[in-house]
Amino acid sequence: METSLGLFLLSAVGISLTGVMLPGPLTAATIAKGYGDKNAGALIAVGHAVIEIPLIAAIYLGLGHLIGSPQVVKVIYVVGGLMLFYLGFRVFRTAGDAVGEIGGLPTSSLVTGIVFTGANPGFYIWWVTIGMVLIVGAIKFGLIGIVLFTVVHWLCDLAWYEVLSASTFKSRKWWTQKVRRIVFSGCAFVLIGFGVWFCISAFL
Repeated sequence: METSLGLFLLSAVGISLTGVMLPGPLTAATIAKGYGDKNAGALIAVGHAVIEIPLIAAIYLGLGHLIGSPQVVKVIYVVGGLMLFYLGFRVFRTAGDAVGEIGGLPTSSLVTGIVFTGANPGFYIWWVTIGMVLIVGAIKFGLIGIVLFTVVHWLCDLAWYEVLSASTFKSRKWWTQKVRRIVFSGCAFVLIGFGVWFCISAFL
């Protein structure tokens, strides 16, 4: 039984949301940036797309097997893991600052989206596994299928990260210095934890 384009896109929304809503490095970065800018999530989503759209195009053009090769995956895990560990350490050092946006992250939310997407090995693994299945499904509907799928998937990213940053910004009036320190230290440990895990995973 053939699936209509509408049903395919609906299923893509569900699968995309389960991926984007999983806690990870970009989630932690969005919360940290959202403390100082309620619309940080939108810019982070744009930065995320700077890496994501070319990757979708590469998989569509048949380069997914290269990105998913064991050698490339190992390099992605090590380099990305070290980057996340470094950024997490920088965030932790400023977690107790009394005022302002959390330090240790790129000043621009757009750049934050680019850096944390590019440095996250889990992002690439998702796309060469689950994401590749969705792209294969989109190909059945031709170029319009790929374009619409890309737009729909990115809108899921945009919606989630904007909700996350706006919620953080709106709730910050209840944040005491202790709460701020706990939340940002938690974000730092998430980044450090993923960094260590990715580096170890490269050699397992």
